[in-house]
Amino acid sequence: MPNRLAKETSPYLLQHAENPVDWYPWGEEATSLARLRNKPILLSIGYSACHWCHVMERESFEDHTVAALMNELFVNVKVDREERPDIDQIYMKAVQAMTGGGGWPLTAFLTPEGTPFYGGTYFPPVPHQGIPSFTQVLRAAADAYKTRPDDVRGPGRKVISSNQKSICSDKGN
Repeated sequence: MPNRLAKETSPYLLQHAENPVDWYPWGEEATSLARLRNKPILLSIGYSACHWCHVMERESFEDHTVAALMNELFVNVKVDREERPDIDQIYMKAVQAMTGGGGWPLTAFLTPEGTPFYGGTYFPPVPHQGIPSFTQVLRAAADAYKTRPDDVRGPGRKVISSNQKSICSDKGN
C-alpha cells in the first residue's frame, strides 16, 4: 500500500512510496503531527543516484520490523536533496557540527520544532565496525527525546543558530 510519498513528483520520493515506513514529505503536516503526538521527527535526506541511500532503503526502510519501529517512535519525513537543497544544507551542517561527519543518506533526529538533536549518515542493519545498528540508533534517539529533554533541546538550538548565521553569510559569497 503506497504511503504519502505516492502523491509527490520527485523521482527520489516516489522511489520510497511503497516503503512500509509511514513517510511524510517535508511540510507542516508532519511537524503538526509531531507536535500533536509529542514525537520526534526522523528526517531522511537523499537523492536518486545515491548508492548508500538505496542500500539503506533495501536494508531498513523496506524491512517491515524496522518500519514498524520507525512508525511507532517517530514522525518520518523524507526529503530529496535535489528538490530541497535548502533543507539539506541546514541539516547537513547540523549533523556535521554534532558528529564531525556527513554524507548521504543523511539521517537527522529533530524535535517537533525542527531542532536537530542527533544524526548521522548510513546506519547498517546490524552493528558493524563500531557503527551501531539502525534500530539501536532509533531506540537511543527516541529514548533521549523522552528522558533527556534539556539535552535534546539545548545543543540543537545552538547548532541551528550557528547554521543560520553561516548560511546567511554563505549567501553573500
